[in-house]
Amino acid sequence: MTQDELKALVGRAALAYVVPGEIVGVGTGSTVNKFIEALASVKDTIPGAVSSSTASTERLQALGIRVFDCNEVGELAVYIDGADEIDPRGCMIKGGGAALTREKIVAAQSRRFVCIADESKRVEVLGGFPLPVEVIPMATQAIVRRFAAQGGEAKVRLRDGAPLVTDNGQHILDVTGLRIADAAGFEAEVNQWAGVVTVGVFARQKAAVCLLGTSRGVVTLDF
Repeated sequence: MTQDELKALVGRAALAYVVPGEIVGVGTGSTVNKFIEALASVKDTIPGAVSSSTASTERLQALGIRVFDCNEVGELAVYIDGADEIDPRGCMIKGGGAALTREKIVAAQSRRFVCIADESKRVEVLGGFPLPVEVIPMATQAIVRRFAAQGGEAKVRLRDGAPLVTDNGQHILDVTGLRIADAAGFEAEVNQWAGVVTVGVFARQKAAVCLLGTSRGVVTLDF
């Protein structure tokens, strides 16, 4: 089974966690795109969605699914999103699609985080995938130095030769060389650094469930 087929498999499986009559939180990325396609088949059972990125909003609206602003709604029953890595406790690295800040906002607004991923994203310790950190541009070099002091190498993410600009108007640092054994402690520390908007470690907003696409089908992990 190809990676694309695995993504479609978990995208369809996530429909079981959509609560009829309630607004669903929707993340960002290639796996989530498969979920959005599946969500269109049950769109008449929900009022709509809250989206974590402009790209997902456009995809939802193109399929006739109403998108609400976070400020228009209260607590969400469920948030469904992918991950770049997920560890045995349900902590994740997210932000490969540069939407980590809005993803964390919607996740915090939701009672339950359902992660959808293929089995390549499952790791014992976070840090193999470059850690995304959204930063205010004027603080970039100060934050690069702080990561260097911890053994990490931070580089500004580029698009077409220039720094990528997020939906929030900020930049992304991708950090390699880290081994994040204490995800909650690491997240709390880096989020305190001046100039950091959000670090892409999701420990406080960790997954409650992971639907993992494998060659044997969908494996459900509860945390």
